[in-house]
Amino acid sequence: MRQTCNSDGGVGSTENVQARGITLLSIFVDTPTAEPNPETKLLADFKTDTHLSKVYLAGREYLNKEGQTSVSPLIGKIMQQICTDPTLCPEYPSSFGLPEFTRRATELVLGRDCHAIVENRVLGVQTVGCTGAVRLGAELLKHWYNVSGVWCGPVYLSSPCDDSLAGIFEAAGIQDVRRYRYWDTEQRGVGVQKMMEDLEMAPEQSVIVLSASAHCPTGSDLSQKHWRLLTQLMVRCRFFPFFLLPAQGLCHGDFQQDAWPVRLCASLGMELLCAQSFSHSFGLYGERVGHLLCVLKQSSTLLAVQSQAEKQVRALWSRPSVRGARVVATVLSNPAHHVEWQEGVKSMVERGILVRERLREKLRLLGCPGSWDHLIQQGGLYCCTGLNVQQVEFLEKRRHIYLHPNGCLNPQFCLAAPPGSLQRQHTPKLAVWLCLSTHRIICVSCLRSPLPSL
Repeated sequence: MRQTCNSDGGVGSTENVQARGITLLSIFVDTPTAEPNPETKLLADFKTDTHLSKVYLAGREYLNKEGQTSVSPLIGKIMQQICTDPTLCPEYPSSFGLPEFTRRATELVLGRDCHAIVENRVLGVQTVGCTGAVRLGAELLKHWYNVSGVWCGPVYLSSPCDDSLAGIFEAAGIQDVRRYRYWDTEQRGVGVQKMMEDLEMAPEQSVIVLSASAHCPTGSDLSQKHWRLLTQLMVRCRFFPFFLLPAQGLCHGDFQQDAWPVRLCASLGMELLCAQSFSHSFGLYGERVGHLLCVLKQSSTLLAVQSQAEKQVRALWSRPSVRGARVVATVLSNPAHHVEWQEGVKSMVERGILVRERLREKLRLLGCPGSWDHLIQQGGLYCCTGLNVQQVEFLEKRRHIYLHPNGCLNPQFCLAAPPGSLQRQHTPKLAVWLCLSTHRIICVSCLRSPLPSL
């Protein structure tokens, strides 16, 4: 009889194991391999690329002038103070997070004088990043939106949008996830008319996921005029707005302006959800500091919604971490810190504008066909170049430049490339990339080629 070693170190036999009905195969043996996330696959392809001059322009982080993620001196000082504060006890927070954080995060979006806050019909919950905020919002909608009926959607997402959004809503049990047109390739901006046409056809009580500012991944936003038109449509059709605000302040350098669409809806008495993140504006990428804001119509429903939110939180992550939230609360509650932080965010925005302007100017000097003004009309961390799928594939396969398949990129990652200058190539290829050694800015430009033109 063939002998085997038992888990406790004893000796047994394969036959005895099989006789007891214990299979030798893993219970996960038939698990299929999931289709990779496009962003994950893109990064994996970049890492396996052995070309010395490869460039990755699809990152999610804000980079400083050295091409690295960093924490501002103010945030670093506060983090150090928190770590050495003997009065802070290591204890669990409530399921809603730190009260001071949720209060300050709510005021940052709505303003201190918002009627919804004064009337006590606003709920704030600290979450695990913006993803956690979207998931918690999806759970609340799935279980309690229009509870008198059976609501299973639809939820409308912009096209394009963050690749993970659809999966988040589906994981919450909302399978009816649809798209509305947002980016117009010909106009190289928001296709407002097409967007309104799609939403006009949406059924009543649809949930419309909207980017309040710095749309991901295009960087193109609606004007205040168009927001008013959209708000009228949502009121008329009884839509529920679910706002995304992952980088407040990093679009216009003005926190009130970036949150203006949310404040507009709240001022009209609309119910809404808003998912916030503080990763970009505070440099807290590893802390996963998020917040879900819920504005209700009546204060009488606040306790019930609060109880259901707590129930969902305890099933999802139980309690959030506190260090990053404590940093944010410290900054937002101290007037001097608040001013210094705002100035730092404005500097980040100004530098992002400079990168975009230099990119546009280089494209102009290279004689690239078409207008590239849309690059400086976009805001936030991302911009949409207007390159099509074939052109993006050419850049990846032939020039080892990696950006999103929809032609969107993070201009800040232009700083992550090696310094030096590359001469313009004279072959009729789709793209050429060159480096301005003084500013370490890499530009991607289009040349006349047999592929579809821009």
